Amino acid sequence: MQLRNFDLNLLLPLRALLEEKSVTRAAERMHMSQPALSAALARLRRHFNDELLERRGNSFQLTPLAQQLLDLTYAATAGVERVFTAQAEFDPATSTREFSIYGSDYVTAVLGPSLLDVLSEAAPNVRLRFRPMTGAVVADAPDSVRDDDGVLMPHGFLTGLEHLDLFVDRWVCMVDGDNSEVGDTIVLEQLAAMPWISTYSGISEYTPPMKQLQLLGVEPQVKLVSNSFTVLPYLLADSNRVAFVQEALGKQLTTHSAGMRIIDVPFDVVPLTEALWWHPVHTLERDHVWFRSMLRKAVLRAGLTPAPPRRPS
Repeated sequence: MQLRNFDLNLLLPLRALLEEKSVTRAAERMHMSQPALSAALARLRRHFNDELLERRGNSFQLTPLAQQLLDLTYAATAGVERVFTAQAEFDPATSTREFSIYGSDYVTAVLGPSLLDVLSEAAPNVRLRFRPMTGAVVADAPDSVRDDDGVLMPHGFLTGLEHLDLFVDRWVCMVDGDNSEVGDTIVLEQLAAMPWISTYSGISEYTPPMKQLQLLGVEPQVKLVSNSFTVLPYLLADSNRVAFVQEALGKQLTTHSAGMRIIDVPFDVVPLTEALWWHPVHTLERDHVWFRSMLRKAVLRAGLTPAPPRRPS
């Protein structure tokens, strides 16, 4: 189908209908009359040859196709907004731009507060959106981040994207403070015998020290897998369990969650270098260049260890 044959004015009504699942609510949101929005729905149904909204009792539900379209409309409207809000110059003081990035709760916790501070000082009307990291984002990159401002993630997972190294961190072990089986240090034999809380587990979802542990011949006894680092104190409390955590976050968690301890890992763990990864289409955008500079400032504000400058290739 040729794009010129489709009425792009239907894109926003489509998103409103799919999100609200109600002609009445969608009409109110779009500031349109109900007959006008009903006519738009009829045109959309003819175009897609699908009901999109199906009545179930006293409410409407999305059809399987409509459910797919819902995610696509997010990307489409974000792309359209980027096109028509692009400017030759970027003025942070007056901008109402929303910057959207993917990241784990680790990077949100250690960098998020300082990033909010530096953004608020330089651009009081700018908004920040952290999207949860998923395996699909990594597997489908760079297409998955084309319409967002990037991914905050360590090296070793993403390819085909531009990147800016931000800060370095190291891995440590975390245990409950009353765990009598562990002293000030820990050895490989103990890690082999202790029950584990693992953060992320999959082909593209894993923590490097867990992989290294397996390469050393230790198969950890994983009792639970979590896609969250900040819940570790709750999962380790009052137990002999152990988990790997990034040192910067571990220090935060032991400060705010009394009773936790962090201990050096008993083998040489490859340190992590956290970076912002983005689609090349954003490299020269003035607002994106500015945002990257704010990330550098946030790293210093947060007291993290800045990544060394990249050597020229």
